Amino acid sequence: MKKNVFKNIIMLYGYSIAKILLPFVTVPYLTRVMSTDAYGVVLYVKSIGTYLQLIVDFGFMLSGTRDIVMARESKEEIGEVSGDILLARLLLAALAFAGLCVLTFTLPILRGYELYSLLSFLPIFLTIFLFDYIFRGLERMQVITSRFLIMRGLAAVLTFVFVHGDKDMMWIQLLDIVGGAAAVVLVILELRKLGIRIRIRSLERAWRKLRESALYFLSNMATTAFNVLNTLLVGIYQAPSDVAYWSVCLSMVSAIQSFYSPITDGVYPDMVRTKNINQIKQMLKIFMPIVAAGCLFCWLIADYALLILGGGKYVGAAYLFRAMIPILFFSFPAMLFGWPTIGALGKTVQITATTVFSACFQIIGLLALGLSGHFTLLNLAFLRCTTELVLLLTRLAFTWRYRDEFVRAEVPPLKLLRRRHERTDG
Repeated sequence: MKKNVFKNIIMLYGYSIAKILLPFVTVPYLTRVMSTDAYGVVLYVKSIGTYLQLIVDFGFMLSGTRDIVMARESKEEIGEVSGDILLARLLLAALAFAGLCVLTFTLPILRGYELYSLLSFLPIFLTIFLFDYIFRGLERMQVITSRFLIMRGLAAVLTFVFVHGDKDMMWIQLLDIVGGAAAVVLVILELRKLGIRIRIRSLERAWRKLRESALYFLSNMATTAFNVLNTLLVGIYQAPSDVAYWSVCLSMVSAIQSFYSPITDGVYPDMVRTKNINQIKQMLKIFMPIVAAGCLFCWLIADYALLILGGGKYVGAAYLFRAMIPILFFSFPAMLFGWPTIGALGKTVQITATTVFSACFQIIGLLALGLSGHFTLLNLAFLRCTTELVLLLTRLAFTWRYRDEFVRAEVPPLKLLRRRHERTDG
């Protein structure tokens, strides 16, 4: 593992830990002061927001990072590339908001919560101006971590001040807007410090960026179908309280999975440059035993974790969380063999094929459950685990197929890397 990769992973772990801890500070509070029906609506709107965020991002977190890596020697070129992406994302934001309006006024679960639903788009819109792909491409992960701490930390602290029951739901959205605006200010100041000026050139160039990133978007959208589509269908087939039970268990799974992202995101820029498969092998040797031990630990503490997170009324969902644990085991290698491995070779079509195939498998399974009358939370969990395994197997197949295109260079062992890092800090 190289020194720059190690530094990227450390900084992104700070981001991921904050991403986990801040919601875990507020979720136990919100599950106790709000009814399960109201909190189910909150989680349902967040699920819709996840889809809308994907539309606004449109895969630019990956394609944009690649572009910045290629242009990192020229600040002018970075500003121009970022301007093209900015205009493209503004166009996507208009499309996403139109979709939100349609859903808000047609879904029965959102009836009576129209303003709450529409306000949820403002924090998503503000992410357009965070330019995460610039800082990832320049490997300045500390900017991403610090702005997230400000954005979510401010919202989390103020939640305890303003939200005391169902009647205060609107404050959840308003606080997210305040936190997002503060983060945008921080990012603008950082870009000025780096001497990067965002320059919008033309609609034609923005359209070109959309075409280039379309496959990345399709891949990300297909991956999100695993989680968010499930939640949306639970809201259609089940009561709002079931949405809350499913979403709380899923949030625990997602929180643990977020520990995987710093590893895959941290190694991605270096793999784009080196394509060194031995780096991926070393990651597996180091982290898979940790993942396996973590899965066992989650199985043992499921009841206590739900008691702490949601209170006594959510403990009954421990069986559901345990049924989801295989997702945690399969998802780490599935993520690692994704963009950091196949994607580093430029095989965008192939990696998109793996996610689309897996998404189709999931959708067919969902249709089968719905039409057969077996759409239960437990069956949904089993389907989700199987889909994750399918994703892993298809990505392994492509990795083997293109094995001769990788470089096999020696990678510094982790202990040596730690010593270097300690000497640098000292």
